[in-house]
Parts: sequence; C-alpha cells; structure tokens
Amino acid sequence: MLREEVVPVGSHHVVMEDCRRLSVTGVRQVMRFDEDQVVMDTDQGVLTVEGGGLHVEKLSLDVGEVALGGTVNALYYAKNRQSRGSIWSKLF
Repeated sequence: MLREEVVPVGSHHVVMEDCRRLSVTGVRQVMRFDEDQVVMDTDQGVLTVEGGGLHVEKLSLDVGEVALGGTVNALYYAKNRQSRGSIWSKLF
C-alpha cells in the first residue's frame, strides 16, 4: 500500500547535505540574498544562512520551499514572532 506523506501547515524542515546543499521548507519569503548570506522568513522565525558562493537552486514560495547550493558555514534564527501575552507580561 502506498502512503502519501502529509506535511502539516506551519511545518518547517531544514536538511543540509555535506555543508554544500541546503533544503528548507516552511519558507514564507526570501528577504535578502547574495553569495555570502541568505535571509528568509520561515514558520519558525527569520532564518539566516551564511557561507560562500551561495546560490538559489530552487525557489517555490507557493509551497514554501527553497534549495540553496554553495558552502554553508552557519545557520541561525531570530525569533520575530510576538507572543500574545497580557500587557503585564510585556512590561515585566
């Protein structure tokens, strides 16, 4: 029996192969890119990829997928989603 994998909405995956190829799902927008840095808004916050000779191999924002080639040196997230706590939790 064949099973089809269903990826939930808001799902986010990052797969790196030998520091030379990076596949990312759950991408909402590519905010900036050049050969040294790619910045994208994902379902888990803003993801910054740093490296050398970076280039976009695949870009399908309608399904939220990006594939990068080049040398990947670092990945890091900046959480930009604001919590919906009370005003008191925001003050203290």
